[in-house]
Amino acid sequence: MRVEPIIIKSNIKNYTAYFEGNDEFLKKLSQLENSVFVVDEKVYNLHKDDCLKYINQDRLIILQISEERKNIDTVCELYEKIMAFAPRKNLNLISIGGGITQDLTGFVASSLYRGVNWIFVPTTLLAQVDSCIGAKTSLNFKHFKNLVGTFYPPTEIHIYPEFLKTLTREDFYSGVGEMAKLHIMNGEEDTKIFIKSLPLIDKLDSITLLERTQNCLKIKKSYIEDDEFDTGKRNMLNYGHCFGHAIESSTNFAISHGQAVVVGMILANKEAVKQGILSTENEEFIRKNVLEPSLVVKVPAINPEKTVEAMGQDKKNLGKGLALVMLANNYQMVKITDLQKEEAIRILEEKW
Repeated sequence: MRVEPIIIKSNIKNYTAYFEGNDEFLKKLSQLENSVFVVDEKVYNLHKDDCLKYINQDRLIILQISEERKNIDTVCELYEKIMAFAPRKNLNLISIGGGITQDLTGFVASSLYRGVNWIFVPTTLLAQVDSCIGAKTSLNFKHFKNLVGTFYPPTEIHIYPEFLKTLTREDFYSGVGEMAKLHIMNGEEDTKIFIKSLPLIDKLDSITLLERTQNCLKIKKSYIEDDEFDTGKRNMLNYGHCFGHAIESSTNFAISHGQAVVVGMILANKEAVKQGILSTENEEFIRKNVLEPSLVVKVPAINPEKTVEAMGQDKKNLGKGLALVMLANNYQMVKITDLQKEEAIRILEEKW
């Protein structure tokens, strides 16, 4: 099955997401002149004898990846390693890994020589269905998640589903969480398609994954092309993230991003019911058929006060209250900026 590429329009530069049925694209990338590959160490060890065998060892940087290393110190480490190859402005920086690899190398690509050509190969479902498009690069600063960053898209994105077969169940379902979010945001019909697709998604059925991944990117594309720099409509993509990011931070990242987003959607829907914009019936339908089946990890103990404190430090907050994106009965997204801390604590304390 051939899945057509998606072209994303950007004020910075248009870019294309390709859906690859075999590893021939990696062979072609390895033949690019003036190239440097940055590969997640775990990904490299898993695939060095198959699809990554094409990479020129003399132009390869193997990078240890963790949430704790998504910071400016690792960026400086990359600057040093890349400059050891004596690159020029026409450098082709090719990065292979998940969202953290994307954030680190995207930031490097945006700042080295004030911008070099960057090609990204996402290897996690989370990166394939969500973060690979949108042009955001984000770094953590101390305990503040994604506080520092730039807007800089890759020139090319290559989505190769074979990488997903080596993911842990938690990492795979981190991507399923974002997949669920995007299908919900696109309406009742897409939500029901996602529900029907879940059994095949769970079995890593390649055709289903390609179809749902392409659909996710088309949905996100409609948001980012209208609001590339995240000043309005694109804010709605933070559905599930307002609570989710705070839970990640307050638990010291004891839960993966996409799974935290699932928890965040459950909590946001609870508040939407209290606000009178989402019926109890719709909340229950989405929770039981979409969100709970997408949550496969044991949620760590959540400290409500510490979590709300983290919500207060979120860069999405512009006023005195907390920002929260919620779902309404018509599957439209509603954003409020005046959620009171006391109400957020009550939501976190409720049994769900």
